[in-house]
Amino acid sequence: MKTIMFTGGGSAGHVTVNLALIPRFLEEGWSVQYIGSESGIERQLIATIPEVKYFPISTGKLRRYIDMQNIKDPFKVVKGLFQAYRLIKKNKPNVIFSKGGFVSVPVVLGAWLNKVPLLIHESDLTPGLANRISIPFATGVCTTFPETGGMLKADKSRHVGAVIREEVKQGNADRGRAFCGFTRSKPVILIMGGSLGARKINTAVRQSLSALTKQYQIVHLCGKNQVDPSLTMPGYKQFEYVNEQLPDVLAMTDLVISRAGSNSIFEFLSLKKPMLLIPLTKEQSRGDQILNAQSFEKSGYADILYEEKLTAVTLAESVDRLYTNRAAYVDRMNMSEEANALSAVFDWIIEIAK
Repeated sequence: MKTIMFTGGGSAGHVTVNLALIPRFLEEGWSVQYIGSESGIERQLIATIPEVKYFPISTGKLRRYIDMQNIKDPFKVVKGLFQAYRLIKKNKPNVIFSKGGFVSVPVVLGAWLNKVPLLIHESDLTPGLANRISIPFATGVCTTFPETGGMLKADKSRHVGAVIREEVKQGNADRGRAFCGFTRSKPVILIMGGSLGARKINTAVRQSLSALTKQYQIVHLCGKNQVDPSLTMPGYKQFEYVNEQLPDVLAMTDLVISRAGSNSIFEFLSLKKPMLLIPLTKEQSRGDQILNAQSFEKSGYADILYEEKLTAVTLAESVDRLYTNRAAYVDRMNMSEEANALSAVFDWIIEIAK
């Protein structure tokens, strides 16, 4: 039996591609293992697949700003490296697949030290810090945006497109309405700020609820510990995070308000959902979400509302404008070419495992 080891975490975006690939390998009879953090969201998500053995390791964040944790975290990374090295040496995987995030760096280095072939997936237009550190030690890099290949060695990268989870396309709108207690009488807006939430988006949404709920029903994914239990009103449903029911929620959704993480926006594109994107600012990130959002705006799939201009008023106005013109967005999405990225990545993993 061949063994594949996955890694990636810190946010749901660093796990979703792994979740799409894992069933393929289980169906082919592979032993599937996962190295992640001790308490990150990846552990919670992988726990839903009992066939996958999960190994937690110590992790530290690589920050671009001054923080007291910067003194402690290098020691955590070194500890995680030794843990990953020993796990890889003991389990002898045929291949390792990394989706990125800070937990992946010790695993990538551990794979390199054990001479195990490793493939990296980069979702964003520009590689993140963890992947930039990891790429020199990898066998190859799968890219989502074609522009990314120009930043990498030609013999090391392949443009595969966006990996979309099959279950995302299998939702049922009636089940989604039943789950949220919604009716067919009003259109539905899905609002999500990422698995960790987005306080400024949450605040603007809550300040505009009285205006928005007159015309729309709203399902609001607020992020961990960010649900406001005092807000109960018809046509508004809030959750920290939705996993199993997300395909049904997406099926009933007419518009999406979201951050601009690559995995999420390509899933919305595959489902032909017009988007209002509120990318992370350059102060909060390296600017990757801004580039992702601008790429989608240029293609006519989305509108952008920059966080610096986000208020209850601008949010409501942007939603109304997007809904009024929704048919044009759907038409442009219908013209987009959808590559079978899942099979392309699966085939490349099999290739380097040999």
